[in-house]
Amino acid sequence: MSSQTNLYITKMRPQEILMPVTAGLCCKLGGFHIDPVRPVERAVITHGHSDHARPGHGAVLATQETLDMMRLRYGDNFARTTQAIRYGEKLRLGDVTVRFHPAGHVLGSAQIEVACNGTRIVASGDYKDAVDPTCAPFEAVHCDVFITEATFGLPVFRHGGAADEVKKLLASVSLFPERAHLVGAYSLGKAQRVIALLRIAGYDAPIYLHGAMEKITRYYQSRGVALGDLRSVKGAKKADLAGTITLAPPTATSDIWTRRFPDPVTAFASGWMRVRARARQRGVELPLVISDHADWDGLTATIEATAAGEVWVTHGQEDALVHWCTTKGLAARPLDLVGYGEEDEGETTLSESGET
Repeated sequence: MSSQTNLYITKMRPQEILMPVTAGLCCKLGGFHIDPVRPVERAVITHGHSDHARPGHGAVLATQETLDMMRLRYGDNFARTTQAIRYGEKLRLGDVTVRFHPAGHVLGSAQIEVACNGTRIVASGDYKDAVDPTCAPFEAVHCDVFITEATFGLPVFRHGGAADEVKKLLASVSLFPERAHLVGAYSLGKAQRVIALLRIAGYDAPIYLHGAMEKITRYYQSRGVALGDLRSVKGAKKADLAGTITLAPPTATSDIWTRRFPDPVTAFASGWMRVRARARQRGVELPLVISDHADWDGLTATIEATAAGEVWVTHGQEDALVHWCTTKGLAARPLDLVGYGEEDEGETTLSESGET
């Protein structure tokens, strides 16, 4: 019998390795779920955002940074047991081999490679291929099946350069020195990236933080991410905040909390700011198109870079990306997983931070 015939016989169908169930992606052969949306016995977690990393699992496998994020958010007892894994490290779980690769989404974010009997599947989690000074860059991994997110899976979503958006923010600060600038940004990943981009652009003044931002941002600094002079906005005098930049959770920028600032300019850093109606709906004066997800060009380029013959599409604009894949001769299908999406704005609330 030829080696090709042996390969044909032993190679497993992808659905035998990973399958969508109510709790998320399930690997029965390995005895775990990837980013489960409800408590399970064994969870493998891609990154620390609350729609992917939830408390209450028996055992959690993730990068050290993701475990630390979960600990900061949920307390020491967020899982019964935890295990840290490094990028590139191989680990045997049941009948499969698992390996983590950088996803470029936030600090510690990972794509999860699951291999068994010659078949390799890569679950992307959330990812971006754009440069980000605050986390390891995205790594395209060759595989048989690529499971991709599709948050911005429509051709209209082309984000452009984040550095150009930061220039818009700095131009506004220069134009309105008597006003404070409040930048709404998610507390894990986006806020730290905006700060790092401001520093790269040459802005060396103190940057102020809403209380809900402080723990995670200080953690980034403890991991060697250079963010410069950061100060708590709590206790600062209103007059002293003129001409400054403050990072806050998106929910805070439309709250009574903003009354402590002199004539604030409200900004929001998000890929969704490409949609003008969203900016108007939120009352955003200065929309900043800065996303931690791949845009349409990033999604399609990544799919091609993986050389995968089959693509599963999840959480986002699934249909358009599935259609694009089929026009390229790839087998593709939507997974229709529920419970994932935009990072939870309520994950860092005013009550948690002690702000008033």
